[in-house]
Amino acid sequence: MDRFTFGLPDLRDGFSFLLLAMATFALAEILMSVLRPGKDNSEEEAKQMKQLGSLKLSREEVREIAPPIMRSSVLGFLIGVLPGAGATIAAFMAYGAERNIAGKKHQDQFGKGSLRGLAAPEAANNAASTGSFVPLLTLGIPGSGTTALILGALVAYGIQPGPRLFMEHPDVFWSVIISMYLGNVVLLILNLPLIPYLARILAVPRPVLIPMVLLFSLTGVYLVSFNTMDIHVMTLVALIAIGLRLLNFPMAPMLLGFILGGMLEDNLRRALVINDGSMSFMWERPITLGFTIITITMLMIPLWQWWQARKEPKGEPVTHS
Repeated sequence: MDRFTFGLPDLRDGFSFLLLAMATFALAEILMSVLRPGKDNSEEEAKQMKQLGSLKLSREEVREIAPPIMRSSVLGFLIGVLPGAGATIAAFMAYGAERNIAGKKHQDQFGKGSLRGLAAPEAANNAASTGSFVPLLTLGIPGSGTTALILGALVAYGIQPGPRLFMEHPDVFWSVIISMYLGNVVLLILNLPLIPYLARILAVPRPVLIPMVLLFSLTGVYLVSFNTMDIHVMTLVALIAIGLRLLNFPMAPMLLGFILGGMLEDNLRRALVINDGSMSFMWERPITLGFTIITITMLMIPLWQWWQARKEPKGEPVTHS
């Protein structure tokens, strides 16, 4: 039975993650630049690019991002192990978690080029890509879209991933493990020399960059489903995203809720069917109870911080004699 289609057959396929991501981060950004054009800073930006120094990290910067990288790597690996979660969820969760962990001084830098905000999602993304191989090799369950393609290739060659893979095809198993090490080495060799050239993208003038982003975002969304309704929905979501941005709401939680919402609903329905419609499993099972407590605690932390900020005494007014 169709839900929330409002009698429109074009909405039966639902909305893709690409549509939401392009609407919030591409189309909304373009519209924001139109709403707030400001003055032409092309000459100033070009001058800043010429003054751009070395892109190497200093020791202080390495010490600053080392803890977020370690935390996000562990978080990303654990999320990657979950079947169907993927690196995208890991990146957004790592960004949100690091922003909540950071102090007030560092929180203000998020969204403005914070080193922690850049390092955490990338570390979680790489770790989740590796973690997604765990359910594939041990249980034969793909953990992401990439591992699903690998599963299809292995099955096509007559290799069934699972517990017996270690005994029947140890060469395949260890080849996958070694390829991960080699892939990271090749990644470093290719990326480090290209960093200065990739940074030159920032020198592209806005009158040239904005139409290109608009063209690629609209074309990419349309080519996924070849449905013009997606373009209309993309525009509507972009307008909603602009309203949220004007109210200083971050976009990452909305994307994360979109990704996890379907998974949450499917698993909740499955659990209710198994327990005859009872919610008692939320507190009768220790593991479920533990995750529930952690979730409630994470939800209460922002409210507690807001309450503490209200209780802090404000500066006394200055009296003039």
